[in-house]
Amino acid sequence: MSLRLTEEPVATGLAELGRVPIAFTVERVLDVVERDGGLGGLELVERRLAPRETYVKDYDAMQGEGPARWAARFDLARWGLLLAREDGEVVGGAVVARDTPGVHMLENRRDLAVLWDLRVAPARRGAGVGTALFRAAAAHASAHGCRQLKIETQNINVAACRFYARRGCTLGAIHRFAYPGLPDEVQLLWYRTLP
Repeated sequence: MSLRLTEEPVATGLAELGRVPIAFTVERVLDVVERDGGLGGLELVERRLAPRETYVKDYDAMQGEGPARWAARFDLARWGLLLAREDGEVVGGAVVARDTPGVHMLENRRDLAVLWDLRVAPARRGAGVGTALFRAAAAHASAHGCRQLKIETQNINVAACRFYARRGCTLGAIHRFAYPGLPDEVQLLWYRTLP
């Protein structure tokens, strides 16, 4: 099988992206341990869940948050969509957001891009598709004048955290109270400086 990455029009490509499952099984978490009430710093400690505690997390199923809904919420004019295909079948994709009013993750910066979404079909995870998409997303952001790429993960997605760390991203923020409706989840913000 040969992997082929293409940049697609966001308006038409999001439906294809949405057909790639983003769900994963939560078997491990990164617990936030504070030292001296937080004055001594915060530390992430990996913990394996007991078999009865594991569960499936599907971001697309949460309150209808899948790619098909993004156009109704955001101006996608400055977003980029990359799709990965093997033998004509979409096996992954990445979405990069930049310079978009109302996207608070962009911090009102024009030199910052957000890796809004990166997903790989379950059968192709761990086969280099995600790495190829990440590199292409970083190159896309850099080509559009961005100096930094920002990525949001959660402490329940240990595989994603390890993935971004291996790709040269630095953990820039731990926000323990970012998700009031999901008190057991912690927002982790990663940053990668672009050439």
